[in-house]
Amino acid sequence: MKQGKKFISPGAWFSMVYPADWNEFEDGEGSFLFYNPNEWTGNFRISAYKGDTTYGQEAVKQELKENTSAASVMVGHLNCAYSKEMFEEEGTYYTSHLWIAGIDDVAFECSFTVRKGESVVEAEDIIASLEVRRANQKYPAEIIPVRLSEIYQINEAYEWVSTTVKELLKKDFQGQEEDIANMQQIMDNGSISAKKKEAWLALGITLCVILANEVDGLEWYTLIDGNREAPVLTNIASNTMIDPMKLVWSKVKAGETCNLAEVYKNLLS
Repeated sequence: MKQGKKFISPGAWFSMVYPADWNEFEDGEGSFLFYNPNEWTGNFRISAYKGDTTYGQEAVKQELKENTSAASVMVGHLNCAYSKEMFEEEGTYYTSHLWIAGIDDVAFECSFTVRKGESVVEAEDIIASLEVRRANQKYPAEIIPVRLSEIYQINEAYEWVSTTVKELLKKDFQGQEEDIANMQQIMDNGSISAKKKEAWLALGITLCVILANEVDGLEWYTLIDGNREAPVLTNIASNTMIDPMKLVWSKVKAGETCNLAEVYKNLLS
C-alpha cells in the first residue's frame, strides 16, 4: 500500500492501515466499516474478538473445519480461512469475500463486498497490515485520522454546550466567536461542579469547534496516548496540535481561572 491512513481500534488493542482515499463510516456495534466515498471500490468491514493466548489461530482452524467452502490462504504474514459468496441486489451482482485471521489472542473477521469480478487487493493490503497491540506494552503517543468515536464525542460535546446555553441563558447558540461570552457565563455562574470533567471538556471541545469554523486549515484527529483516546485539533500547515482538554479542564483541575476569550485569542495567534 503506497499511501494509507492508520486506524487504531477503540480500546487500542489492534491497528491497521487503510487506503488514504477511504473513510470510516457507521456500522453495527463492534464492526468497523471503511470505503472510498468518491469512487466506490467495495465495502471493507472488520470485527475483532479477544480470547485466550491461542484464540486467533483456533478461530482460523474452527472456520476451516465448519465452513466447507473455506480454504487456507496466506495474506501477507497471516494465515487466513478464506471464503466467498455471490449475491444479487437491484440487478447488480456482488461478491462478498470473507477472511478469518488470527494473531495471538485476537481473531479478526474481515469482509470485502465488491461488484462481481472486482479486485480484492485493497482488502488484502489492509489485512496484511493488521497488528495486535499488547496490553502490557507501552506505545508512543500517536495522532491518527479522526475516528467515528471521536466525531460522536465532538458532536455530543457541542450539543451539550449549545443546549445548556439555550436552557440556562435563554440565548441562541451558533458555534461562532460571539458565543464564547455565553460559554464564559455558564462557567462563571457556578452551574458546573469543579469535578465534572466531561462538562469542562465539552467546553474545551466546543471552543475548538468554534475555532475550526472560523479558521481554515484546521482538522480534527484522534490522539492515542496510553489509556487516553481523545479528539484533538491539528493545524495542517504548521503541524501543531491543540488539545481541548488543556484549554479548560486542565486549568479548572489545577484550581486556575479560565478566561475563554483570552484562550481563544491565544489560539488565533
